[in-house]
Formats: sequence, structure tokens, C-alpha cells
Amino acid sequence: MKKLLVTALAGAVLWQAAVAGEAEAKPETIAQGEALAWLGLVDTNQYDQCWEKMSPSFRKEVSKRKWKATITQIRKPLGKVVSRKPKSTEHTTELPGAPEGEYVVAKFDTTFQNKPAAVETVILIREQDLIWRVSSYSVK
Repeated sequence: MKKLLVTALAGAVLWQAAVAGEAEAKPETIAQGEALAWLGLVDTNQYDQCWEKMSPSFRKEVSKRKWKATITQIRKPLGKVVSRKPKSTEHTTELPGAPEGEYVVAKFDTTFQNKPAAVETVILIREQDLIWRVSSYSVK
């Protein structure tokens, strides 16, 4: 019983530390982590899951079927990801043509099999539930 109580208390302390750490983390850091997780789904062709994790406003405008066709058209010619490293992140409340909100623009230097020098741009919006979700993706 004592061991269970100690384990539960240790878990509670770790959870509080994680919550406190997340509250102190910069928006750029949190959003960049979300972008990388989302890109992992794209890299493994899990396009349904990618669409489901995107912002509700994106999903209203772009059907799952259209998303799958578009992302396949973008990524298939590039081949597999060879490497990806963060290039920049910018936290902003204004983006041209976008509604008011809190955004992070995360850019990654990415090497694909068929395109050795690319820049992926993932734009995330902080939703009302305070979760960062992808609202736009492009590769140049």
C-alpha cells in the first residue's frame, strides 16, 4: 500500500512539473513540436490522421478527399524524407489573409529523395481549446 501511495505521489509531482513546464514553454516551442508530430504523419502517408489533426476551419474548407488528393500530389514526386531540421519559428497574431488569431509559422529545411533542398512551411493556429493545430502546409 505504501509503495502504491509513493508511486501515485511521484506521478502527481511529475505531472505538475510537466504542466508547469508546458505553461512556461514558448508558443514557438510547443507549436514546433506539434508541427513535427504532424509532419511525421505526412511522412508515413497517414493522410486521414493528418486531416483530422488539422484546424477545424481548414477541415470546413477542405474535404478529407480533397486533402488526400492534394497532399499526395505535393509529396509523392518528392520521395521519402531523408532529413529535416528546424529553420525558423515565428509567433504572430497577424497573417495576410488569415482571421485574427494566434499563429506560429514553423519552417524546416528538408531533404527529400527527389529534392535535396526544400523548405517546408507549417502554419499552426492556437485554437480555443489552447491546442496548436496545423492550418496550412507548403513545400518550396
